[in-house]
Amino acid sequence: MTARPLVSVFSTSSKEKAVGSVSLPSVLIAPIRPDLVHFVFNQMNRNHRQPYAVKPEAGHQCAAESWGTGRAVSRIPRVHGSGTSRSGQGAFGNMCRGGRMFAPTKIWRRWNRKVNVNQRRYAVASALAASAIPALVQARGHRIQNVPEVPLILDDELQTVTKTSKAVNVLTKIGAFTDVEKVRASRGIRAGKGKSRNRRHVQRRGPLVIYDSDKGLVKGFRNVPGVETCCVTRLNLLQLAPGGHLGRFVIWTKSAFERLDSLYGTFKKAAEEKNNYHIPRPAMTQADLHRIVNSDEVQSVLRRKRKAPRAAHKKNALKNLGVMHKLNPFNTVRRRKQILSAKKAAKAGPRVLSNEDKKKLRSKNKRLRKQKVALAKRLTQN
Repeated sequence: MTARPLVSVFSTSSKEKAVGSVSLPSVLIAPIRPDLVHFVFNQMNRNHRQPYAVKPEAGHQCAAESWGTGRAVSRIPRVHGSGTSRSGQGAFGNMCRGGRMFAPTKIWRRWNRKVNVNQRRYAVASALAASAIPALVQARGHRIQNVPEVPLILDDELQTVTKTSKAVNVLTKIGAFTDVEKVRASRGIRAGKGKSRNRRHVQRRGPLVIYDSDKGLVKGFRNVPGVETCCVTRLNLLQLAPGGHLGRFVIWTKSAFERLDSLYGTFKKAAEEKNNYHIPRPAMTQADLHRIVNSDEVQSVLRRKRKAPRAAHKKNALKNLGVMHKLNPFNTVRRRKQILSAKKAAKAGPRVLSNEDKKKLRSKNKRLRKQKVALAKRLTQN
């Protein structure tokens, strides 16, 4: 939000020096609600649609009747006659060639949408506030690098401009004609059938000139590409936020800018030209929450950051020697003995059996075989 107490007024003949200043209206520091603007725009944008529908008889302009059951074909109505490819073909259904569409459109569809007055006013206030922030205006694609100030206010001599050449001259001197050149360069052929329905060309949006009284201004600016005009008493969200996108580049006349406080009121008094209307008040005077939380005043009274207790991670004692040592301290001694004996055996090399040891081993194996045979006999007898 912009927070300047005064805004400069420039002459229509030059942007170098301001010829005066006016106080900033309260509506230009209203809270900006992109969600509300997008919703209201979508609802209002539906109100200029033209009803359309298909012909009620379409798809039913032939004689057809179902063959009924028992003929191993579907019960869809079929065209009468014989001797032609059309006879016997399915008709009427939406799945048939030449049939009607599914759920034929009717002209009594709910084309229009009602939008609450307070919602519309809130959206317009948000759009006006966004038009006073250069970053949002540039983000929307407007070329304002040569403009002396945003919001841009010109003296009331602008309302007497009746010639297009003079209007172009004014836009050039204040540095706003760059935006018009952008519009002219963007003009192209529309994609789709609209090109054959009296809306052949498409182009971007340029500046919006808002005036208090028309003394020829509308006639002077109407032929400049992309430039639109609007009376301050008839501010329209469709012009202030085309496409539901905030940040339209607005050129004000001084009288129109001064009239905003009487139209929308201030934070201390209601609007004079509306019945008991108060502009929306921001929920936070400082919207930079990150700056508030990290300020020295807030951080000085906060407790120190606590460390979250770490959950104990259960470890497998069979894989972790440290855990096994806690459970069985002797395991370390046993493990060391195993390692030393393995090293000793590896160093000694393979063991060579003597003849006496071989004789003992053969007698032991013979005795084991006899025991197995005796055990097998006993099991078979049982």
